[in-house]
Amino acid sequence: MELSHLVLVTQILLLGFANATFYKPTCPERCGNVTIPYPFGTEVGCYMDSSYHIECNSTTQIPRLRVSYSMEFPAEVTFVHLEVLEVKIDGQIRVTLPISYGCFTKHGKLISGSDTLVSTSRFPFSSTLNWFTGVGCGIQTHIVLTEPLVDIKCPLNCDYEHIKNGSCLGNGCCQATIPQGMTSSNILVVGMNDRVGNSYCGYAFIVEKAKYNFDTSDLSNMSKNMSFPAVLDWSVGETNCEEAEKGNATYICPKNSVCYNGEDGLLGFRCKCSPGYGGNPYIANGCQDVNECESAELNDCLPGHCNNTDGGYTCVCTAGFQGNAKRGGACTTREHKSENISVIEGISEGVVGAAVAMGFVYLVVKQKKIIQGRKDFFKQNGGIMLQESLFTCKDPVNKTKIFTEEELKKATDNFNEANVIGQGGYGTVFRGILANKTQVAIKKSKVIDQSQIKQFVNEVIILSKINHPNIVKLLGCCLETHVPLLVCEYITNNTLEHHIHTHATLTFQKRLQIAGETAEALAYMHSATQIIHRDVKPSNILLNDELTVKISDFGISRFLPLGQTHLTTSVKGTIGYVDPEYFRTCKLTEKSDVYSFGVVLIELLTGTTIHSLEISLRFYPGAAAYLASLLERDALIQVLDDQLKKHEYSEVVKCVANIAINCLNLEGKLRPTMKEVTQELKQLRCVLSSIEDESI
Repeated sequence: MELSHLVLVTQILLLGFANATFYKPTCPERCGNVTIPYPFGTEVGCYMDSSYHIECNSTTQIPRLRVSYSMEFPAEVTFVHLEVLEVKIDGQIRVTLPISYGCFTKHGKLISGSDTLVSTSRFPFSSTLNWFTGVGCGIQTHIVLTEPLVDIKCPLNCDYEHIKNGSCLGNGCCQATIPQGMTSSNILVVGMNDRVGNSYCGYAFIVEKAKYNFDTSDLSNMSKNMSFPAVLDWSVGETNCEEAEKGNATYICPKNSVCYNGEDGLLGFRCKCSPGYGGNPYIANGCQDVNECESAELNDCLPGHCNNTDGGYTCVCTAGFQGNAKRGGACTTREHKSENISVIEGISEGVVGAAVAMGFVYLVVKQKKIIQGRKDFFKQNGGIMLQESLFTCKDPVNKTKIFTEEELKKATDNFNEANVIGQGGYGTVFRGILANKTQVAIKKSKVIDQSQIKQFVNEVIILSKINHPNIVKLLGCCLETHVPLLVCEYITNNTLEHHIHTHATLTFQKRLQIAGETAEALAYMHSATQIIHRDVKPSNILLNDELTVKISDFGISRFLPLGQTHLTTSVKGTIGYVDPEYFRTCKLTEKSDVYSFGVVLIELLTGTTIHSLEISLRFYPGAAAYLASLLERDALIQVLDDQLKKHEYSEVVKCVANIAINCLNLEGKLRPTMKEVTQELKQLRCVLSSIEDESI
């Protein structure tokens, strides 16, 4: 959607709920040009608590947020206020943040500098909307987190022939992702080895994506007094929705709103107005009905045929007309009968109707709530979307069964906790046994909002089109419960992440088998179904008793239409496994899965997860260069799992490491396809088998 169109729609929405309130009565609505909606406020009684207090300078009219901060070298903590640029009701606040810098002699000795130590209380820096950026030559920039101790590095060299405007791949400029939930950090610049030339300076800062574009002139012209916009996430309360709704006093989502949990690492929960309502979901009566009939942008009715309802609208033909009142339809004149006949027919129909109604009234009343409840749940859980997108499909690969609530209750002993086999932010997975003795895994979401419904529907549609021995098989779903349920085949031997975490004994042959089968499944998805998984990671790779791979969790997967090379979409996935190029450009390609697979391959080689790897793969996009340097120095053994350190494995291990390096190339077009990776791994499995046969 173009920006101008987005602004127009926003203005129309505001008109649609003109009576909605965003601020507490008698409280200032803005400071300067910045609107300050509750729970934030500028005066006592206008904000939820001191964390949400925004100071408004009466002279300059500049709003500022109080944080713990320092620019001294060495760092000395003080409390200051960061300028607020925008407060968004959906959970972000934009502030300005000064940069850190360091100036060094040609031998790397510090001349002058300024670290930036920031603690933003309960508002973490957004891990998806910000970059950690470094600018300079012969320096290394860092964000140091104390709890847990993590050092996010961004090294900078200068090959002047390859420095390009707009490129931040480590030549003059580098960018790295930041972890979820980061509220306190020290940003600093460190000089590296001796270099030829005069003294030099380097800069490091957190900046909102698309708000900084590297220019080669920045290497000499950037000012130590500059600041950049950065995005903080905000929420309310101290617990998640489930705990808050049990009666916690911090639960404040009002009528006509829904509660939803934020990203991992975000304290508390968020509120948003239910579909068909707008306003501020953090104050009483803050969510008011949107009158969709006031603008053609908000309804799909024929002009003059829109009827506003509470939380929605209907398209109706006016009196004396009949037909389809939606756009593309038509309302036509009703056929008129003689007045006497109409009266007689009306009386007759009324008598018969009354008699039938009286005969069945008891049954209707008794069943009404049950039937209506199931209909509401069916609609709420995406049943209509599934009907339109799935059950009208002429040739689904898997016939999806619709299970009843009673069937799944019986299969899980009424969802007994003893049958829980997995749990996460999405919800809970139960093991169940159907009436025909088939073991199944039943995925039950925690809380349903519109985005989760779309993910659920998306996963059903994706799995219905896939049939591969290394991809988990969809058996069906249930839509008549409070939250939708997904029924899949039961995989017996946990996840690859579990085996890595518990340091289970995985032979080199088994590791290559797991890698090869994962690659085969991804290659099938890319070529046969044009599906991009978008969340390839060990916790989504299930294993059976023979350690056969079953890829799972397709909630955020996407179809790539024929003839297209990419999709432009918001960035989703798991930090550490997300393609840095996708992060920068929002362009999702098949090569994004290739990058994620490269990270998994490294975990299979090292026997440890990215969250604990010394090279900080989760935040440092130079992992491929690090592995390449280990190979060049014949020092790869330093990071290998013990199972892979045998001398006879060395050449095969190097080949696998090279595959990982190629998959992790920062330029997607230079990465191999999953089909090419599959072929290489297949050859290496044969070579390894020959080596092991000779050693017997």
